[in-house]
Amino acid sequence: MKLKLGTNLGFAINKYIEPEVWAKIVDEDLGLRSVQFVACLLNPFLPDDYVKSQIKRIKEATKKHNISVDSIFTSAFTRVNHLMNPDIEAREIWIKWFERLLWIGAELGAKTGGSHFGILTFNSFDNDYDFLVEEGVKNWQKLSFYAKELGYDSLIFEPMSVPREMAITVGESLDLMNRVNAHCGVPMKICLDVGHAPHPDERDPYPWIEQLGAVSPIIHLQQTVLHKSNHAPFTKEHNEGGLIQGEKFMEALKKSGCEESILMFEIGHREHWDTEFKIIPELKESVEYWRQWVKD
Repeated sequence: MKLKLGTNLGFAINKYIEPEVWAKIVDEDLGLRSVQFVACLLNPFLPDDYVKSQIKRIKEATKKHNISVDSIFTSAFTRVNHLMNPDIEAREIWIKWFERLLWIGAELGAKTGGSHFGILTFNSFDNDYDFLVEEGVKNWQKLSFYAKELGYDSLIFEPMSVPREMAITVGESLDLMNRVNAHCGVPMKICLDVGHAPHPDERDPYPWIEQLGAVSPIIHLQQTVLHKSNHAPFTKEHNEGGLIQGEKFMEALKKSGCEESILMFEIGHREHWDTEFKIIPELKESVEYWRQWVKD
């Protein structure tokens, strides 16, 4: 397997938003060369001139610190209904938003990008499920052809937490992926998160890794416990009772037939006095833990 370590930039939201700052942290503190850029750091809704000036600034910072932006993704403030919004006007707005997000990613060098598949409201889930899921499929298909024009290799979506948020089983994840790929520009693949095994019958994350690892060019790493998605760091304290163990993960990933993937840390620190000042040390310890298995 060809693997490398990187980090999702969700850790930087409202804390280290300056490109020069987060790039320096990724390079000098964490020793990583790959990042997954997130929309919360540069929302496509922002004015064109500002977006372009920020792209220039980001490219300068990543070049200085020898960092590649391998993918682009939604994040905390963009965990919304988007492509499965019940209002057609909203869905059309979000298609344009995603086109601009993918354009930003392409400008930064990304070769894949995406989000969660879409989120249904309770009313939509009860009354318009089939229609809006099909809308989601069609919208991702449309974006896949635009992504091809931009030079992307694939699009990705992340299995989520509850039925309204889609892809809560391995089977549903594969079904959604295959439905998009029935008519696509670039293939839809999966952004597996090792802490997302939400269905009561599929809580063990390792079968998810074995069955989806081969179609996951990006895998989110977080430490967690059964029945939760903690997005905790891989520190000694959290690893002692943690569900995700490096050696067991690597065995499952090999069984999946995975040939190449980027293992992206997606570690969150809530705004709390006990954690606010531990962000960088705990990210650094997490990288050190995974360097036992992934050297790149």
